[in-house]
Amino acid sequence: MQQALLHQPMELVSKYHASSEALQQEWVEIQAAQADPARFEVLYDRYYERIFSFIYQRLDDKDLAFDTASQVFLKAMQSLQKFKFKGVPFASWLFRIAKNEVYQLFRNQKATRTVNIEKAGLKTLVDDMEEDFYEPYYELLKESVASLEEEEIQFVEMRFFEKRAFKEIGEIMDITENHAKVKMYRILDKLKKALLKKRKPH
Repeated sequence: MQQALLHQPMELVSKYHASSEALQQEWVEIQAAQADPARFEVLYDRYYERIFSFIYQRLDDKDLAFDTASQVFLKAMQSLQKFKFKGVPFASWLFRIAKNEVYQLFRNQKATRTVNIEKAGLKTLVDDMEEDFYEPYYELLKESVASLEEEEIQFVEMRFFEKRAFKEIGEIMDITENHAKVKMYRILDKLKKALLKKRKPH
């Protein structure tokens, strides 16, 4: 994977939470699209912008992000018959496909990884580490985040910069909610140790 870059993110906050009525209505729409592919347009229109943003923030290459988003929805259409309702938004399944497509680009070295950093997210990250890191150390924190493994970066981005619930992260990463929490705890511990090594006494 090419060297990670860091930049300010676009507005991309999770809209995972939905009422049971809304989820049931969406399942009706999915079933309609399974029966008639032309009905997929409703889902495409609803989620295209969010999927594109998810991809673009990780690539910082608009043309490649457009191409990748198109590939995500093509694969979603081709696999729609296999989709099963689990009581969570259809978006989680789409994000999982998008995540896999982005991973493949990095593995094939066809894209430069970007890491989305914003101060509010860093503050929440520091709070969760239960450490008193002052603002001058935020640059060190950015460097530490950028040096994580790809999957670890994804967890940090989704949890702290996209404000996703652990349940949604679990759905996207294809693991349980509890497993997502355990992984996040380990990542925070890793970041904390890295920062303590870099930090100078103040």
